[in-house]
Amino acid sequence: MKIVSRKTNAMRILDAENIQYAVLNYNSNDGRIDGIAVADKVNRPAAQVYKTLVTIGQNKIYVFVIPVTEELDLKKAAKCANEKKLEMLAVKDLQKWTGYIRGGCSPLGMKKSFPTYLHVSANELDKIIISGGKIGVQIEMQPNDLIKVINGQLVELVK
Repeated sequence: MKIVSRKTNAMRILDAENIQYAVLNYNSNDGRIDGIAVADKVNRPAAQVYKTLVTIGQNKIYVFVIPVTEELDLKKAAKCANEKKLEMLAVKDLQKWTGYIRGGCSPLGMKKSFPTYLHVSANELDKIIISGGKIGVQIEMQPNDLIKVINGQLVELVK
């Protein structure tokens, strides 16, 4: 059975920019929404699937997009953001700041535009997969198109 989803904010932004992408739907009824499980469900290598992490510094929000198999190095991230220290945004605050919930947070279409950084490994891939803006929906697209739309920077971010 094919799962059909309505357009998300992330998709509408890509459409408005005439950027090509593919929607990959997956069944989340089993509660497994971690990145490795999602990669398996959309039948793509885990190295191609990226997660969106939201941090807070000195009263400012920053977004980091890294492979699901990796861990964000908060010291490297803080250096990129010109902050002394960054902390992960509490899950309870995620929707308030971004409009998204855990497991469905996309770097596209947040409530506001935040400084966004993409791990350099994306540059080695033809396509990366990011959240489509809700649980059960992923977007596959070219990394350079994502960088352009989010006004992102490619940086070294993982441990």
